[in-house]
Amino acid sequence: MIIQLNTDHTITSRDSLTAEVEASVRSSLSHYHGRISRVEVHLSDENGGKGGGNDIRCVMEARPDGHQPIAVTHKADELVEAVNSAAAKLKAALDHTFGRLQHHQT
Repeated sequence: MIIQLNTDHTITSRDSLTAEVEASVRSSLSHYHGRISRVEVHLSDENGGKGGGNDIRCVMEARPDGHQPIAVTHKADELVEAVNSAAAKLKAALDHTFGRLQHHQT
């Protein structure tokens, strides 16, 4: 599974951030290893560094093999919270999608 991190100009993409994002995504989606070709993570600060609550936005898009992409969004005060919560939402969306597919196949 390829994990691609994209940040806007207000968020400094550093090695430690990339490692945290990859660890969160891999941990949350480990059950689907081999069924997802790519996960794109987009981080942005909607207030541009001015401060304020829930201004960090994380959009995650998974590309399951043979299916349409699935995207989720989460806003939070902190980068780590936004990433972890978006990863949990993406796992729930994939659980729903793959569970529904499995139900239709039986």
